[in-house]
Amino acid sequence: MTNKQYPINFSHIGLSVPDINKAVEFYTKVMGWYVIMKPAKVTEDDSAIGVMSTEVFGTGWGSYNIAHLTTGDGIGIEMFEFSKNVDPDNNFKFWETGIFHYGVQDPDIEGLVQKILDYGGKQRMPIKEYYPGEKPYKMVYMEDPFGNLVEIYTHSYDLTYSAGEY
Repeated sequence: MTNKQYPINFSHIGLSVPDINKAVEFYTKVMGWYVIMKPAKVTEDDSAIGVMSTEVFGTGWGSYNIAHLTTGDGIGIEMFEFSKNVDPDNNFKFWETGIFHYGVQDPDIEGLVQKILDYGGKQRMPIKEYYPGEKPYKMVYMEDPFGNLVEIYTHSYDLTYSAGEY
């Protein structure tokens, strides 16, 4: 084992959605992401993926649908539609630990906001400027039609935060 430090690359995120086909349509048409594995059904059985899923979810999960997409910069989006899925009573429990949103970058923030709204998503706040009057950086929080929160930046994460303070 080496002691050398290096940044680990981000590979993918898994999203639980209520309808895999609608989610694939939304993310390909609105975000422009690519399908790398079409929706498929995974069943609780003795197949390699069935055994691996049982190791992760425990017994009794039954089946789920899964699809794999990728962003323009190669980040994976793994989507799951569980057979017994339920909508949460509150999809934005920001006070609880864990992942509560993912972020994307689009210089046409207004256009992406409108596309998300056109496909049934929600806008959680008005578009805001980081460093108003100083830099042209903007951001907004949205929800996809399935309740997953997405933060949109106009500029890269490193440019937005490299000033080191708000």
